Amino acid sequence: MTPSDLPGSGARPPAPLLVAASLTAIEALVLVGYGILEVANTSTERLAMGLTSAVFFVGYGAALMWGAWLLQRGSSGARAPIVLTQLIVLGVAWSFRGGETAAVSVALTVVAVVTLVGVFHPASIRFVEDPGLPEGEATAD
Repeated sequence: MTPSDLPGSGARPPAPLLVAASLTAIEALVLVGYGILEVANTSTERLAMGLTSAVFFVGYGAALMWGAWLLQRGSSGARAPIVLTQLIVLGVAWSFRGGETAAVSVALTVVAVVTLVGVFHPASIRFVEDPGLPEGEATAD
C-alpha cells in the first residue's frame, strides 16, 4: 500500500474536520500524559491499579491519536470512536459542573461540542464519504 492508496490523499480535508481531528489529537496527548503521570505516581500499595490505569490511559490515548489521524485522512471508521469519546467527555464535564470545577466543566463541554460539530459538519461528512472530491464539491446522489 502506497501513501496515495490511503483515504484522503486526493483532497484537502475541510476546516471543520481538521479542527475536530486536532482537538481529538490534543485529547489523546492529554490521555497519554495522564497515563505517564499515573505510572510516575504509582506506589507499591496500589501497584496493580496504577499500572492498569496507566496502560488504559496510554492505550486509549494512542488509539484516539490514531483515530484523529485517520479522520483527517478521510476514514469514516474513525468517526464512531471519536464521537463516543466526545459523549464520554460530555458526561465527565457534567460531573464537574458547579463549584470550583465549573471552569473544567465548561472547557470540556466546549471541546466536546466543537469536536462533534466538526465531525458532523456537512463538509466533513462529504469528505469522509468521498475523500477524493475537492473541498466544496457535492457527491452525485
